[in-house]
Amino acid sequence: MRRDIFQGIADPTRRAIIVLISLQAMTPNAIADNFSITRQAVSKHLKILTECELVKQEQKGREIYYSLEIEKMKEVDQWLEQFKKIWETRFNQLDDLLTTIQKTKI
Repeated sequence: MRRDIFQGIADPTRRAIIVLISLQAMTPNAIADNFSITRQAVSKHLKILTECELVKQEQKGREIYYSLEIEKMKEVDQWLEQFKKIWETRFNQLDDLLTTIQKTKI
C-alpha cells in the first residue's frame, strides 16, 4: 500500500527519524538507539516511511540500511511553496503599510 507523503511526516517520531537518517544511512537498531521506543516501534515507523517512499532500504550483508529519499522531500517543499508566496505577499503589504504610516508621522 502506497501512503501519502504527508502521512509519513505527520508523526513527530517519523520526522525525527527522517532528520537522523538524512545525515547517514542507518540500521533499524542504530536508529532505535536514538529513541526511547522499542525496535519494533521503530520498524513500524520505517515501514510507513518506506510506504510513503520517503526512505529507501539497502541490503549490506545481513544488515538493512535506511536512508532518506531527498527527491521525495521536494514534494513537501513544493506544497509549502504556495504558502511561502502567500506569506511573502502579506509581509510585503505589511511592510508597505508600516512605511506609509512612518512617512506620514514625519
